[in-house]
Amino acid sequence: MKRSKKTPKITEVYRLLEAEFGVVETPLTFSIPYELAIAVILSAQCTDERVNQVTPELFLAFPTLESFAKAPLSAIETKIFSTGFYKNKAKSIQGFARMVLSEFGGELPKTMEEAIRLPGFGRKTANVVLAEIYGVVEGFVVDTHVKRLTKRLGFTKKTDPIQIEREMMKITPKEICRNLSLYLIFLGRKYCQARRTFCSDCPLSSLCPSYSE
Repeated sequence: MKRSKKTPKITEVYRLLEAEFGVVETPLTFSIPYELAIAVILSAQCTDERVNQVTPELFLAFPTLESFAKAPLSAIETKIFSTGFYKNKAKSIQGFARMVLSEFGGELPKTMEEAIRLPGFGRKTANVVLAEIYGVVEGFVVDTHVKRLTKRLGFTKKTDPIQIEREMMKITPKEICRNLSLYLIFLGRKYCQARRTFCSDCPLSSLCPSYSE
């Protein structure tokens, strides 16, 4: 049965998830800033695990932004084939590399306005890169897990990621936006999956309005 609960407070959700997951880092592996950007581009419609399997060989084959910018698209496509949508992703990666080199002197931009101009960058990618590389929080990362959990927790009824982001920014203290988004992603993977939930084990079971038993 379902328990009738009110929408929980963001700070209480954060407290419980912090106790569960502790210090969190992006699950995407990278060594230098632009590698994270490329990894996030590859993560669209693909698991982080798969991306992390692909990127070591990719970055070995193309060790600089210049090498991505000058490579035949087919060479990039071959390396990223298993991530899906590889043709579009290859174009985005090459366009990203060329623009970073030509317009930003080889450095990732530091503002949302500039970042979303980059090929392959929507607000999600920009938010991840700005927060992880520069500690700049201009938004709230909304992936499929965050989209699902913010609805189940009663934080929003919206389905569009940009609208979800706006609503989450209204109710979330800026200093916890980065971590809370990651916590929700980890929660979605471990306890609150799309097709299966483990409500009795979930750290939010005491306050989640969608809890079932």
